[in-house]
Amino acid sequence: MVHERAGQPARPEDLVDIARLVTAYYTRHPDPGDPAQQVSFGTSGHRGSALSSSFNEDHILATSQAICEYRAAQGVDGPLFLGADTHALSEPAKASALEVFAANGVRVLIDDRDGYTPTPAVSHAILRYNKGRASGLADGVVVTPSHNPPGDGGFKYNPPNGGPAGTDATSWIQDRANALIAGGLKEVRRIPYERALTADTTGRHDFLGGYVDDLPNVLDLDAIRSAGVRIGADPLGGASVAYWGEIAERHRLDLTVVNPVTDPTWRFMTLDWDGKIRMDCSSAYAMASLIDNRAAYDVATGNDADSDRHGIVTPDAGLMNPNHFLAVAIDHLYTHRDGWPAAAGVGKTLVSSGMIDKVAAALGRPLVEVPVGFKWFTGGLLDGTIGFGGEESAGAAFLRRDGSAWTTDKDGIILALLAAEITAVTGESPSRRYAALAERHGAPAYARVDAPATREQKAVLKRLSAEQITATELAGDPITAVLTEAPGNGAPIGGVKVCTEHAWFAARPSGTEDVYKIYAESFRGPDHLARVQEEARALVGRTLGG
Repeated sequence: MVHERAGQPARPEDLVDIARLVTAYYTRHPDPGDPAQQVSFGTSGHRGSALSSSFNEDHILATSQAICEYRAAQGVDGPLFLGADTHALSEPAKASALEVFAANGVRVLIDDRDGYTPTPAVSHAILRYNKGRASGLADGVVVTPSHNPPGDGGFKYNPPNGGPAGTDATSWIQDRANALIAGGLKEVRRIPYERALTADTTGRHDFLGGYVDDLPNVLDLDAIRSAGVRIGADPLGGASVAYWGEIAERHRLDLTVVNPVTDPTWRFMTLDWDGKIRMDCSSAYAMASLIDNRAAYDVATGNDADSDRHGIVTPDAGLMNPNHFLAVAIDHLYTHRDGWPAAAGVGKTLVSSGMIDKVAAALGRPLVEVPVGFKWFTGGLLDGTIGFGGEESAGAAFLRRDGSAWTTDKDGIILALLAAEITAVTGESPSRRYAALAERHGAPAYARVDAPATREQKAVLKRLSAEQITATELAGDPITAVLTEAPGNGAPIGGVKVCTEHAWFAARPSGTEDVYKIYAESFRGPDHLARVQEEARALVGRTLGG
């Protein structure tokens, strides 16, 4: 149910008490026996709140020590790039981490301006440092809970491949961290912050300059400049705030930073669908201010707090559906990147739109469909077997113009600039480009809904086999495939996807709530989609015994 004030400006009573939050970070200690208070790496690191004892100094000290031990065991002995976003808990967590890294003798590189660091800038720095090296490889940590509310904190590890750590790494790190917490942190090595900051192993890195100056190698900025595309960029109070101003100045673009303000309460935001402050650039409620001002720009863009997601706003359509822009981006890139490998495939998560399948087929490119999580695209972006990898939640990355890797983590900044490139090169807005794709391939109806599920039912769904789905039809059409492994890499999807010729649904358990998520799409319109959703609930419910 949509909150009555969704899309409206935040009020004082909506704001988190920053002093109370930071105090809780240092004074509250998690219960090692409570799963809700343990270190738990999801698809993109550990997240929680100090106020619920799920993101406190104990968690960061233990996780940082575990990362030190993990990288040593893996032979990773180059520098560790350490970045952080604008969440209130990010600065204290960054300080705690540095204390542990320095005590363990890890060479750490932090921002030379003491500024905020987007996730893609960390991935970009790792890849540039490691290029051509066989040893002494770098890795990184980004302190961010992404688009989560202001009271949350997050901590994620990127290994030498530059992308989100895989399950083997995150499982080891979280288990070791929880063991360290249960042991009273006795095995955690730590020195005072001032000593850590001035240690011989702590250095500085120009994240911003290295990233911004390299942008012409991934985007056609000359076309954007020549066409005079008017860009409005809203960092949504996040880590890209200084980057957008530098992009405009260094590359001489007609680009306005719509809101250059950072504030840990995010008091300037409009409330999301549930009445919470959330920096979700794919939400029309969170992006309401930019949408209202869309006529001032040829293309307007938003990023979440760590800038790994993108939101695209056009004068004619407002905020684009993330799936729609992914399809447009793919169609444009594979027809305007002569330097890309001829066989480079199109990467998508299995809950992304079937429109991507149709666009890839029309381009004659192989489709690489993987489970949810950007880590599944890292290898393909590194070796050029995929040119673009994208998620339905508005996260994506693509290759440099010469076909080599740019980042192996999501990059909301280059996707936002790509919208301007598309406008410049084609003379049409990305939303009009999507309308042309829909006219050619059909216009799908897509939605995600939640259904209640107990912890036991979620566990059953996660381990489901294709044989347990006995239905032969879905919404009047024969079922053509039942998937519990992703066709692109054979990895378990942690749920099930059921396909017909004209529609599909996927069901996956939530990692944080007592629900499972049903993603569904139909190329036969909204009414047929509603029928798919209804039958999906019934089908999964029977399988779970609900």
